[in-house]
Amino acid sequence: MLRPRVFLSFVVFILTLSGRPFAATNPNIVLITLNSVRDDRVGFLDTKYPTPGLDTLAKQSVVFERAYAQSPLTIVSDATILSGTYPQTHGATELGAPLGTDVPWLALILRGRGYRTAAFVGTSALDPKKGFASEFDRGFEVYDSSAGAAQILHAATWLNGKQGAPFFLWMNIASSGSTDAVAAKVLNTLREKKLFDSGILVLTADHGESLGAHGEDGHGVFLYDETIHIPLLVKLPQNQLSGKRVSSRVRALDIAPTLLEAAGIPVPPQMQGQSLLRVAKSATASDLPVYAGTEFPRQAFGWSPLESWRSGKYLYVRAPKPELYDLSADPDAMHDLTTSSKAIAQTLAAQLDGFDAHFSHDKNVGAQLSSSEMQKLASLGYVGLQKSPTTGNAVQGTDPKDVITIANQTLAALANLERAKTDTAIVALQQVAAKQPAA
Repeated sequence: MLRPRVFLSFVVFILTLSGRPFAATNPNIVLITLNSVRDDRVGFLDTKYPTPGLDTLAKQSVVFERAYAQSPLTIVSDATILSGTYPQTHGATELGAPLGTDVPWLALILRGRGYRTAAFVGTSALDPKKGFASEFDRGFEVYDSSAGAAQILHAATWLNGKQGAPFFLWMNIASSGSTDAVAAKVLNTLREKKLFDSGILVLTADHGESLGAHGEDGHGVFLYDETIHIPLLVKLPQNQLSGKRVSSRVRALDIAPTLLEAAGIPVPPQMQGQSLLRVAKSATASDLPVYAGTEFPRQAFGWSPLESWRSGKYLYVRAPKPELYDLSADPDAMHDLTTSSKAIAQTLAAQLDGFDAHFSHDKNVGAQLSSSEMQKLASLGYVGLQKSPTTGNAVQGTDPKDVITIANQTLAALANLERAKTDTAIVALQQVAAKQPAA
C-alpha cells in the first residue's frame, strides 16, 4: 500500500516555504511523479488500498480515472511527461540515449517565462550525470538526485528565499514513508497560508508495476494496464473543478500542455499532447486512442519490442504473436481474441500502422507536427483506416511473453548486485544465460 509521507512532507515545504501567493497568471507549479505506482494502488481510484493523504488531495483536484503512460519505463515516461512528446520523438531511453535537441522541455519553457526551476528526484537512474537520464537537467537551475529525507531537506532549502518569482518544481518520489496520517494537517496548513488555492499541482506516476500479472514481476516489458494505467490528479488555481472525476481516456503525453495552459502560457506546437482542461470541463467523455510502447525487451535482451494501441473498448498488442482484448468485458486482459475476432484485430493493427508511419523514417519527424496535426493523427482509427485492414507491421524475434521468466530472473539478479549480494547474483545470471534463446 502506498503511504506517501514523503509526498505529503514535500508539499508542505513546497507551498508553505515559498512566500506569498502569486497572481493567477504566474502560479507556482508543482509536478509530482510517483515511481512505479499503478492506478489500483491509490484509494481515490480503488478503495481496497486507502491512501488518506492522496485521497484528500483528490477531493481538491480533478481526478482523471483513465490515464495511461506511453511507456512502462521511468526515464522514457518521465521524458514524455516533461516534454509532451512521444518516445519516438524525444528519443530518451532507459539505457542512456539523450533527449533530442529540438524537444520542447517544460523547465526551459517556464524558465523563459521568469520561473525559477528545480528538480529533486529520488532515484539515481534519473541523475543526468551518474545515471541514465542524459540532458534531463536542461532548463533546471537545480537538479538534485538525493532520495528520502535528504530529498525533502534539499527541496526545502531551495524554496527558502524564493518569494520574488514563481517557481516550477519537479519531484520524483521513489521511496514511500510509513504513514500519510498528516495529510489533513498538510492541506489545512496550505489553506491557512493561502497558497493552496492559487497554485497548480499535478500528481501522477511514471508507470505502474505488474506485481506478477501476466507473469511479469516488475515493469518494463509488458504493456497491460498494470504497468500503463496510472493515477493522475490535477489541482487547478482557485480549486477550479475540485472533486471532478473524468472518465475520458487521457495520456501522460497531455500533462505538459495542461500545466502550461493552466498557467496561461502558450503551448508550443512541437508538443504532441493536448491540454486536458477542455476534457476536464466537458460534460461527456471523449476518448482518443492511446499508444504505448517499449523497446526494453530488444535493448536489454535482444527480443522483440512491443507496442500497444487502446481504441474504443479494445487493447491491441503488437508482438510476434499479436494480442487483442475487450477490456470492457475482460479488464484483466486474460482472454486473447486475436483468433476469434480477426477483423477487429486487423482494424486496430491498421490504426497502429497509421500512427507508426509518422515516425518510421525519422525519429524526430513527430517534432515537425503541430498539436492539431497530432490530435488528428490520434484519431486516424476513426476516419477510414478500417477500409484497408492489414496484419500490421510484423515484428520478428522472440516474443517476450514466451521468456518473461528470464527477464524476471535477470532483473532480480541485478537488484542483488546493487545490494552487494554478488555471489547470489552471479549464480542467477549464469542460470539465466543458459536459458536465453537464440536471437
